[in-house]
Amino acid sequence: MDIGIGLPNTVPGTEGRRLVDWAKDAEEAGFSTLGTIGRIVYPNYEELISLAAAAAVTSRIRLTTSVLLAPLYANTALFAKQAASLDRLSGGRLVLGLGLGGRDDDYSASALPTTGKGRRLDQQLTEMKRIWSGEKYGFAGAIGPEPVRPGGPELILGGAAEASFRRVALLGDGWIMGGGTPEMFAQAAAAVDQAWAEAGRPGKPRKLSLAYFALGPEARGHADSYLLDYYGFLGDIARQIAAGAAVSTEMARGYAAAFEAAGCDELIFIPTTASPDQVTLLAGAVL
Repeated sequence: MDIGIGLPNTVPGTEGRRLVDWAKDAEEAGFSTLGTIGRIVYPNYEELISLAAAAAVTSRIRLTTSVLLAPLYANTALFAKQAASLDRLSGGRLVLGLGLGGRDDDYSASALPTTGKGRRLDQQLTEMKRIWSGEKYGFAGAIGPEPVRPGGPELILGGAAEASFRRVALLGDGWIMGGGTPEMFAQAAAAVDQAWAEAGRPGKPRKLSLAYFALGPEARGHADSYLLDYYGFLGDIARQIAAGAAVSTEMARGYAAAFEAAGCDELIFIPTTASPDQVTLLAGAVL
């Protein structure tokens, strides 16, 4: 199983220099990918811009939006162009993880309806694939640049509903769980594999998951402070999320082993603090 680390792009107060140094440290440590999470109504850095900054100071590590809320990017042609630009500039390292999001305020702030967002995502995926395949749109031709991988960046789709699993099978290259236990992952992953087989796709989809972490003497405080704020809109569920964060070396190692046993192909540890020691501490625990 590959092990990645998230950028602290959603940790309030993170300076741009810290984000860039984090990316360099993560590549040097040997992590498989740099992940991002994000939303609109929060003091976070936007995901594609964050990964563009990371791309400029790295050369090997994958760049994964894990996940970006695609329906909020209402201009699909521009969105496809942005993704292809980042993919091209990074030498083909972009992994485009997409999802729907669960906060109504992100949609209201974007003057977009929450109803029909699943159908909108299906339409976006179909259109982006056409764009990345070089479809002509006028006198000037295709919407470039051409992605490094023929047909566009790898598409990893989130969601825990049956419709999400079908979307993976029909339009994606893999699936990602946004949080939960290894047992939850194994159950959902089996449903994804079943949908994939029913769609007649060869092989199996790549399957990823996220896990929150903070390490060091202030780990529990960092995890609670960040996660109770970021997921505060969920009420008691936010406390469950915070309680599940890996706040010790033993917990981080245990999660890595359990997710690998559950069939996870890549586990991305998402930070709850931008403290400079976190990359080194996590690498020592799980790599």
